[in-house]
Amino acid sequence: MSSEFNHPKNPIRIGSRGSQLALWQANHILYALRDAGYHVELEVIRTTGDRMQQPGFVVPANLDGKGIFIKEIEEALEEGHIDLAVHSLKDLPTKLAPQFTLAAIPKRADARDVWVCEPYWSLNTLPEGGRIGTTSPRRRAQLLALRPDVEFVDIRGNIDTRLKKLAAGQCDALVLAAAGLDRLKRAEWVHHRFSPEELCPAPGQGALALETRSAEYPVDEARDAYIRQAVAFFNHPETRFCVEAERVALDALGGGCSIPIGVHCVPEFERWRMFAQVLALDGEAMVQIDTDAALDVAPDCFGQRVADELKSKGALGLLAAMPELSN
Repeated sequence: MSSEFNHPKNPIRIGSRGSQLALWQANHILYALRDAGYHVELEVIRTTGDRMQQPGFVVPANLDGKGIFIKEIEEALEEGHIDLAVHSLKDLPTKLAPQFTLAAIPKRADARDVWVCEPYWSLNTLPEGGRIGTTSPRRRAQLLALRPDVEFVDIRGNIDTRLKKLAAGQCDALVLAAAGLDRLKRAEWVHHRFSPEELCPAPGQGALALETRSAEYPVDEARDAYIRQAVAFFNHPETRFCVEAERVALDALGGGCSIPIGVHCVPEFERWRMFAQVLALDGEAMVQIDTDAALDVAPDCFGQRVADELKSKGALGLLAAMPELSN
């Protein structure tokens, strides 16, 4: 490593949201960098998504829901106030602005969704008309496809806030991402982990993204190259292939966080396997595919093929029938 840049007075500055999960993720990277001999500091940045969760916040009419948790962090990165941003990958748009790059994608945690409900340990045992806390159109549609009788409650906030609302009786059950509960050591709340065939995860779910300035738009060309080199050891090629293929499929379908699309790629039997589905909002109509590809396929080619197969089965018709949704 370069002694010119690795100095306590000039540390690598990591930018992160201030939620408990975001801080866990950022500190996970921070401690690993320190263990590798780098000087690192953390800067907490409040985002539009964080402000949205406060009472009385008025959502702007032109808000891009996919960027609400990253806008202010990317601004700090572009201006050179931070050197590295740590995100949940599923919060990022499928195409980054040219001034940014994903310098590394670490090994993915459990990508599945989980069932959280103390009295009823599975979706099947929830009484008719049970109230499930989730704001995700994808999860709602997938749950309705399995249980058309359930009702939904808008439950927002960080994981602890949602668990407290569940305990207070604001809903009967929650469906959350496994990775968040696992990372915060809340796995005792989990009573069922849905297979991707039951609830197909969001593209990139369970993965982290280490975002830096791109080589084409440096603040300091030599230092920016040093930052990208410093985090390169985090990159997990298998995870990177899977999430890139998932995100290409999502992008090719014109999707975001506000429509019911699930895509999940894994290595299996020396092949790449991808399961993907697009649903109507009410869960009554669905197109899905389960396909595989050789290990030497490019992730963008695999993702595009999956999107094309979904389109051939009528996915665009389902998407075209959906009203515009807010995040």
